[in-house]
Amino acid sequence: MGRFSRFVLRHRTAVVLAWLVLLIAGGAAAGRLSDRLSHDFAFPDTAADQANHAILAGYGNGAGTYPLVPVVVLPAGTAPDDPAVARAFAAAALDSSLRVVSYANTGDRRFAGQDGRTVFGLVFTPPTRGKAAPDYGPRITAAMTPVLPAGATVHVTGLDELSTMDETGSGTSVLTETLIGALGALLVLAFVFGSLLALVPLLVAAVSILTTFAIVLALTTVADVSFIVQFLVALIGLGVAIDYSLLLVTRWREERAQGHPNDEAVHRAMASAGRAVLLSGVTVAVGLIALVVLPVPFLRSVGYGGMLVPLVSVLVTLTLLPVLLATVGPRMEWPRARRRPATGRAWRAWAGGVVRVRWLAAAAALVVLGLLAAAATGIRLGDADSSALAGSARPAPAAGLRDLTGAGIPSGVLTPIEALLPADAAPPSTVDNIPGVYATLTPEGPAWHRGATRLVLVLPRQEASSSQGKDTIAATRNAFRVVANTQVGGLGVLLYDAEDALYGPFPWLLALIGLVTFVLLTRAFRSVLLAVKAVLLNLLSLAATYGVLVLVWQQGHGSDAIWHVPATGAITFWVPLMGFAFLYGLSMDYEVFILARMREEYDATADTRTAIVEGLARTGRLVTSAALILFLAFVSLATAPSTDIKILATGLGAGILLDATVVRSLLVPATVSLLGRWNWWLPAWAARVLRVPAPAAAVPSERRVPARQVGVTGAGSFDYDV
Repeated sequence: MGRFSRFVLRHRTAVVLAWLVLLIAGGAAAGRLSDRLSHDFAFPDTAADQANHAILAGYGNGAGTYPLVPVVVLPAGTAPDDPAVARAFAAAALDSSLRVVSYANTGDRRFAGQDGRTVFGLVFTPPTRGKAAPDYGPRITAAMTPVLPAGATVHVTGLDELSTMDETGSGTSVLTETLIGALGALLVLAFVFGSLLALVPLLVAAVSILTTFAIVLALTTVADVSFIVQFLVALIGLGVAIDYSLLLVTRWREERAQGHPNDEAVHRAMASAGRAVLLSGVTVAVGLIALVVLPVPFLRSVGYGGMLVPLVSVLVTLTLLPVLLATVGPRMEWPRARRRPATGRAWRAWAGGVVRVRWLAAAAALVVLGLLAAAATGIRLGDADSSALAGSARPAPAAGLRDLTGAGIPSGVLTPIEALLPADAAPPSTVDNIPGVYATLTPEGPAWHRGATRLVLVLPRQEASSSQGKDTIAATRNAFRVVANTQVGGLGVLLYDAEDALYGPFPWLLALIGLVTFVLLTRAFRSVLLAVKAVLLNLLSLAATYGVLVLVWQQGHGSDAIWHVPATGAITFWVPLMGFAFLYGLSMDYEVFILARMREEYDATADTRTAIVEGLARTGRLVTSAALILFLAFVSLATAPSTDIKILATGLGAGILLDATVVRSLLVPATVSLLGRWNWWLPAWAARVLRVPAPAAAVPSERRVPARQVGVTGAGSFDYDV
């Protein structure tokens, strides 16, 4: 890394020009990216996906999307079978691409509520082909209203109408959230540096984010990229780029404070903090392997985008930032509110206290994490309940849901099951007797009979994402098995299959990622137990984060108070996996920052207690500041209108906060103290395999002169290889 930093400084002009070109290209790409992103959530090769493709091929609508649900409340004295009501629902079919079912074409009284005045229908729309869906709701309302009897009201609801997902693709929203996160980061950096140096990490973040946007735009020419990527690139990029630059700038200031010339301070910072940055970026990217290898296009695209964020941030931090520090760095130390880096007295005292009561500290941290992890065992995966979506929905869809459920019609009708049967086959009579089924419908007309096939609808009582809804899907599939050549689809069924597709191979992915991370960290720290502990504590932290999601969102202890969204009853099925992919690497950042400095202190003193106290004293402020910046970025992400994005942001923010406080500030120093000299154990054969120096025999610290005091660079400057 020292040779690399000298190479960078020798070519500083080329480095600056290269990043300037990429910054300009990224700025141009940012304005075009939003329109090129996909809103597709396909899960290829599942039985439901195959059924949905067959339905779309034959009928051109429904299947992969939830229907719109017009809900009409009739004036007193008007019956559901009034001809005007039938004409109104016929008008809901705006054109031949839409398919409508209601009382008019089924004669089924279950389309009317218990009050005899509320009636509903289902409008199936064509696929969006990966783009944001057209806003059919107002158009259907406008078409039905003139035809209805005087005094009747109509509101179009449905899960897609209740969800604000289509609004999150706005480039303005991404820009606003990024600026909010950047403002919070600037305040933290101003407190940390007390000078214009606070602007340097923000510049690094801007270059990293815009360069990544340019690469993502190029990716959209060869593959679909999910719209979620733009949020993650902007806000996670803001966090990790600032984290990495904060680490390097802080170490550079330390080296200058020790009297080293500016260029030498840059080289020494790169030789220590630069290696930690590289290791951290690789670890974050490794965590995202979980998304890249899954056979799910939208998650794979998120994995690609997510891997680009830390890698580009590392590249900017290790090339552009050294040039900035070597050229304008000293002049940025103005107004010199802090002439010297913080000495870490508070963190030194904290670390000493943790070491003295290490058993109590470890027990307290494990109790907190254990209780949250226990809550995670009750996690239920699925879409947010309609009642939760209504909390942040537009007025008309929310009113339609209230009218529907207020009349005793179950909300499960929003998530119908579609069965594709041979034209001469009838649905099994047992389907209507399934406890979770509200109605089985066999509509007539060309919209429901095409060629040699016909469509049958099954309306469940509970929404598809609920436990009862999933049981209904399984029972309905089993009931239709008696009819040859029948396929069962619908978006709810697809999501049911998606859970198996996503989480079936997850244990194997977890084992692979854990193994790769263990090898990387063992080589970096030259320690078996430090690497094992890092992986295990990371997994415990993730389990605790899932517990926070269950408590705040699934059970509603916080979602209503903070976002005015009631308990969702479930966690969006892709959030835990995506949260794992990002948090596994992001939270490992802090482990790397702290243990790298502890390893350095131990190399200099051969004393574990000194390594803990000095390591935490030097990194505690840094880790806290970095975590706060990331947390503020995720708070900004939580302002997105989509409930799913809010849930994801909550998980990411809670994970970072737990990790930086309970885990890294309490549990890590306590466990390192408990393990004592075993922290530094590495078998000679493992050292040979990993191609690192075999650990020397420990020398009592009081008989060893610290390497930094005699000018030895190697031992005192984080001399392991990444």
